[in-house]
Amino acid sequence: MNQQVKTRNLKKKNTKPNDIVDKKKQGLRNRETNVISFIFVALFLMMASYLVYFNVFEASTIVNNPYNKRIDNLENKVVRGNILAADRQILAETDIDEDGNETRVYPFSEVFCHVVGLASAKTGVEGVANYELLSTSGNIINQLSDDLSGEKSVGYDVVTTLVPKLQEAAYKALGSNKGAVVAMEPSTGRVLAMVSKPDYDPNEAPEMYSEWLGYDSSDSVLLNRATQGLYSPGSTFKVLTALEYVREYPDYENYSFDCTGSAYVNGGTTIPCYNGSVHGHQDLKLGFANSCNGVFSTIGFRLNLSKYRQLCEDFYYNKNLDIGIESSVSSFTLDENSGVSEIQETGIGQGKTMVSPMHNLMIISAIANRGVMMQPYFVEKVQTRSGDVVSTTTPKQKSVVCTPSEADTIGEFCRAVVTEGTGYAFTYTSYTVAGKTGTAQFDNSDRVHSWFIGYAPYENPQISFCVILEGGYTGVPGAQQVTKALLDAFFDEY
Repeated sequence: MNQQVKTRNLKKKNTKPNDIVDKKKQGLRNRETNVISFIFVALFLMMASYLVYFNVFEASTIVNNPYNKRIDNLENKVVRGNILAADRQILAETDIDEDGNETRVYPFSEVFCHVVGLASAKTGVEGVANYELLSTSGNIINQLSDDLSGEKSVGYDVVTTLVPKLQEAAYKALGSNKGAVVAMEPSTGRVLAMVSKPDYDPNEAPEMYSEWLGYDSSDSVLLNRATQGLYSPGSTFKVLTALEYVREYPDYENYSFDCTGSAYVNGGTTIPCYNGSVHGHQDLKLGFANSCNGVFSTIGFRLNLSKYRQLCEDFYYNKNLDIGIESSVSSFTLDENSGVSEIQETGIGQGKTMVSPMHNLMIISAIANRGVMMQPYFVEKVQTRSGDVVSTTTPKQKSVVCTPSEADTIGEFCRAVVTEGTGYAFTYTSYTVAGKTGTAQFDNSDRVHSWFIGYAPYENPQISFCVILEGGYTGVPGAQQVTKALLDAFFDEY
């Protein structure tokens, strides 16, 4: 009996290790299968996430990249669509002669040259909407039929946000001067007008483009000064200096300064007020209205420089504007290690600070829109030649840059510029304007750039604007008068 028990126990001992091994192997196989499954699921989710991200954020950029040869190949199959103004006037179209030769035609010649751009160079709206202009709604059967017959499809038409009467008013007001005018609807970001001079006739591009490329940068006709030009902001920068002071000092209404025509800070330099003006006793609002350099060259020393820099970067200094068309990055360099003179100069918009007119427009538009900066856009909708809408642009918030209360305070300051300060050109207009004048030195001569930024009507902003006249301008007293011509056209005052 004991022997049988021992035998049974021995058999159990002999079979148990094998079972354990098999179970371990099975467990390992299951674990490996699970790990591989998890890896593939993770890879699938990553790819799916990237595809969503790409289509939402990157696709349009890649598609409209001027180096994307696949899009260029569409020109062999599609006649480029028309570019239309907001009122449906044609800004660019393709003319086809009897021999089938295509010529891109720009009916307004120089007036829209920079903002509409060149199809051959993929600049302006021609570049922003390159893919849409070469896209077609035809089905596959029709496309195959066109390929076999050698006929081309017709690309979509692009309806812009641009208003011809504003564009023409700005173009005329700039005259022969170098500079830029850009205007938009602050609550949406719709760009209403954009003019840059010197200009060019885009119809002459096939013969003249190579010559234009050879022009000196200061005389370049291809440079869109509204978005690519970088200038010292001058006193228009006091918008941000004042905002930072208001933010840091809630008792800003108690600020006091006695202007004697210049200001000196120990260890720095003497900063004169423009034309040696003596403003006398100033509070912050009056100092802003009178554009007193004494006020703004000294309050920088009461600011937290880290917060000051952060504010400017919140307003998109040192950042790409991402407006679709070609643009430059504005620069703000002040930090805790900056010297006394640089702090003084930065407070009044001089020194190393540089800004593009488009960026300056976005800043003042955010003030007009109570602290919300909207994404500027140029294309209102895309449609077929018969008028069927393919897509429509939805206004998009770019960033919240300050509180409504802060924006309202700076808005009151900007209104005071017109009612009791340097914005004298709008004293007797039927519409109300809020803005900031600016004069910016840029070399050792007496020439200065003339700026004016702002919005109207003050109570309910419908249009915001930025105008710059480069130093040496003639035929007009300054940027205010160019702005007035733009606003007269907007409010139909002639």
